[in-house]
Amino acid sequence: MYYVTIFMKPHTRAASSHGLPGKNPEDIVLLLFSYGTLRDAAVQMANFGRLLSGRADSLPGYSLWPITIDDASVVALSRKSEHMIAKRSHAGDEVPGIAFEVTAEELVAADRYEVAQYTRVLVTLKSGAEAWVYVGE
Repeated sequence: MYYVTIFMKPHTRAASSHGLPGKNPEDIVLLLFSYGTLRDAAVQMANFGRLLSGRADSLPGYSLWPITIDDASVVALSRKSEHMIAKRSHAGDEVPGIAFEVTAEELVAADRYEVAQYTRVLVTLKSGAEAWVYVGE
């Protein structure tokens, strides 16, 4: 198993792994940190077709704020019209969650699920691992 960072703009197609000699796209693992509905089994099955594997971690320097979701399909799937969004805050703050192992294709699927209020950014988690996470401004 290989861990690489693929830099992509949110809502764009994943970069090809063909530039990695001898590496199969299925062998590339990215980390996606979730503190919200992406932890829900129904949301994972609908978006990825499987339950994700991950480990507990936290996002330092952020805190959670409530937002209202207007996208009917997201509300139906998550069964909630109010979600939480992580925003930069004080250095001592941190948001607990799970760092999930995903493929580049699954990261693109997560982009399709997340509404416009969220932006995907690359962060360093408390464990020192680099992961993608959806945050607000």
